[in-house]
Amino acid sequence: MATFIDMPKLSDTMTEGVLVKWLKKPGDKIEIGDLLAEVETDKATMEMEAFDSGILGDVYIQEGGKIAVGGRIGVLVEPGEKVPAAGEAPAAAPAAAKSEPAAEAKSAPAAPAPAPAAAPSADRVKASPLAKKVAIEKGVDLSTVTGTGPGGRIVEQDVLAAAAAPAPKAEAKPAAKAPAPAPVIAPGSVTRVPLTSMRKVIAERLLTSKTTIPHFYLGMEVDAAPILKLRADLNTALDAAGQPKLTINDFVLKATAAAVLRVPKVNSSWDGDAIVEYGSVHLSVAVAIEDGLITPVIRDAQAKSLAQISAEMKDLAGRARSKKLKPDEYQGGTITVSSLGPFGIESFYAIVNPPQSTILAIGSIVKKPVVGPKGDIVAGDRMTIGFSADHRVIDGAVGAQFLVELRKYLEQPALALV
Repeated sequence: MATFIDMPKLSDTMTEGVLVKWLKKPGDKIEIGDLLAEVETDKATMEMEAFDSGILGDVYIQEGGKIAVGGRIGVLVEPGEKVPAAGEAPAAAPAAAKSEPAAEAKSAPAAPAPAPAAAPSADRVKASPLAKKVAIEKGVDLSTVTGTGPGGRIVEQDVLAAAAAPAPKAEAKPAAKAPAPAPVIAPGSVTRVPLTSMRKVIAERLLTSKTTIPHFYLGMEVDAAPILKLRADLNTALDAAGQPKLTINDFVLKATAAAVLRVPKVNSSWDGDAIVEYGSVHLSVAVAIEDGLITPVIRDAQAKSLAQISAEMKDLAGRARSKKLKPDEYQGGTITVSSLGPFGIESFYAIVNPPQSTILAIGSIVKKPVVGPKGDIVAGDRMTIGFSADHRVIDGAVGAQFLVELRKYLEQPALALV
């Protein structure tokens, strides 16, 4: 019996998708878990897995075509079975011409996604769930591990062996090259750049946030010297053990999770006739990608160690930039942290990421003159934190209390580790 392949709902706000590329062709044998196609959603370009097996009888949507979530894009058949005519599938919207923007995507409420989730790339790492968990805990890059399980699958023992093996000496690397300059637009010319689905939804959500959420802003400067010292000490030990190093952002994320436990009201959202308060800290962390911004989520951050947060963030950020995140890895956050420190931005305020009520904006660490404990002027390492919140949910005093707790954990980082 023919099994139709529908356009999956790959994000909470996705209403339609663009079939970027077919990875299989009619006549190919399909097994469950095979990668069928690349689909552009409002979040990213993602790869779609097969949930059924059979022979790919036909594709109803050509590359570049657009169709609503749930629309038929292809069909699987049994050997010798008649392939249903394309006319039996809902017609797809025509692909947008390259010189024209695609039709505007509209946000949809979150709904369970019965369709297949995004999957790693064709040369994806095959590993058991336990192996993946241990890899995050040990800071092991699975792409460097050779699997000894069935079919080359990586199992727990492979990860433990890799973690115990001495790390190779890192070779000196040449200084990073400056990014290539953007293409120059000829004088007098005008270029119209079609919006991607992701950029359209980003624009829509930010507009909704700024026009429907009453923002208020708080700012605070903290002494970053303790973080710098502790990070340097820990990284010396980690480097000697061949383990990945910690970043400033790792300490910020750990401190944020600890501060939320002290002031849990910031970990909440507006729900019309009620305020929803969350018992777990699901940290959304802004990661810049080619098409815009995506916020992978570190779940239950309040229960994770600094090393676990660091390893998980490295993994999520890497897969976010290569567009390999699964939908459940960037949905369901309860508070967001955005950092422009690596770009040299000293301070800024971010826009609340609905339905959340709080977002932190982390600036770069700057050396500047400060008043020392004896009233003298000394050199200090300072970091500015911007706090943006939904005033329907959070009052100024609550935001201030949260920043006070956050500063405590940043200026005494060891407190967040116990």
